[in-house]
Amino acid sequence: MRLEDLTLIKPAPTPGDTSWFTHDRFGMFIHWGLYALGARHEWVKSHERIPTEVYDKYFRHFDPDLYDPTLWADAAKDAGMKYFVITTKHHEGFCLWDSAYTDYKSTNTPYGRDILTPMVDAFRSRGLRTGFYHSLLDWHHPDYTVDNCHPMRDNADYIAGDKDRDLNRYVEYLHNQTEELLKRYDPVDIIWFDFSVGASDRFPGKGKEVWHSEELIRKIRSINPNIMIDDRLQIDQDVKTPEQYMPDGWYTVNGVPVVWEGCHTFSGSWGYYRDEQSWKSVDQLLKMLIDSVSMGGNLLLNVGPTGRGEFDERAYKRLRGIGKWMKRHSRSIYGCTQAPLEFECPRDCRYTYNPETKRLYLHMYSWPFGKIRLTGEVAEHVDYIQILSDASEMRFSYNAENRTVDIPLPVYKPLGADIPVLEIFLK
Repeated sequence: MRLEDLTLIKPAPTPGDTSWFTHDRFGMFIHWGLYALGARHEWVKSHERIPTEVYDKYFRHFDPDLYDPTLWADAAKDAGMKYFVITTKHHEGFCLWDSAYTDYKSTNTPYGRDILTPMVDAFRSRGLRTGFYHSLLDWHHPDYTVDNCHPMRDNADYIAGDKDRDLNRYVEYLHNQTEELLKRYDPVDIIWFDFSVGASDRFPGKGKEVWHSEELIRKIRSINPNIMIDDRLQIDQDVKTPEQYMPDGWYTVNGVPVVWEGCHTFSGSWGYYRDEQSWKSVDQLLKMLIDSVSMGGNLLLNVGPTGRGEFDERAYKRLRGIGKWMKRHSRSIYGCTQAPLEFECPRDCRYTYNPETKRLYLHMYSWPFGKIRLTGEVAEHVDYIQILSDASEMRFSYNAENRTVDIPLPVYKPLGADIPVLEIFLK
């Protein structure tokens, strides 16, 4: 079968521009807010049912004196990331920019400055595209009513006050702030809303009817027709966002492959959590990136800065480890996607494929003894093979009768390549 006749999955078209996104594949998520001072989960206000008047101690003491977004941008770039998404406002309601619609913002804390603008400038100056996470929930806004996630969901007096709250006023605030962000920082490449709340026997849910999602999407597209919008307004737009799990294959909606991005943490929480210990290893994180691309997806990997404005050293260590591998292997990530369906991948390996260069990348999760064998359709197309990390040739033998390619391997895997990659040039 000719190479051009093989089955290559392509995602369904979207309203926005995803061409750069499906090329770049790897981004940094940043969850930062007042919860960094609590240092025990970004949902601490909800988990511990903290009233706003108590939670405000974090607002009164927020002073990230070591904040230097150029260091963050350098760390992302050196790790091989191509875009970033920052929490402009998380569920706690605190805003990182000098919004005209609220006093609950960084400029009114002891820090006294706009946090978002220098961050956007720093990342853009290093060639990374800009994404804004913006919470649909807001546990601080006076008109935001109680739901399953609200910190006051067990407080009868607070719940009774819902009769005096006007959720439509909050939704107007949500729309105004979204428009403010997109116009002030135009062009924004991604707007990442989070999330629609399910109903329960105690409280109604909040979804596309409450958020006026259709109207909001129209406003966003009028400002920036090419922007990418996620799926959490309950109206699918440009990207599906599976969170904290790996799909078994290319993510689909009603059986149709779509643009998708897995969002994951280094550890068990999104915000800074001082005592949390379930940190993933560099090897795990790299395999998550490779697995995502091998199934046609992206990886958005999260950092939760401290209350003083620094990345946790554990995060820096992992970013450096990823960057070390990406320096020599990013060709197997950027511009790559799932391999043609006819290509059978060897055991303990993953394929990624660049349809423009017609190069197939074999990521070897374990280093076999003696040789590795390619079988079936892929064997018919092999022209040249090299180790990607140093461009050293790998000689091979082709058996036309059995449709196999045998690649002899040295006893030791290449130095400096914890996950070795074979770059296979196809005919």
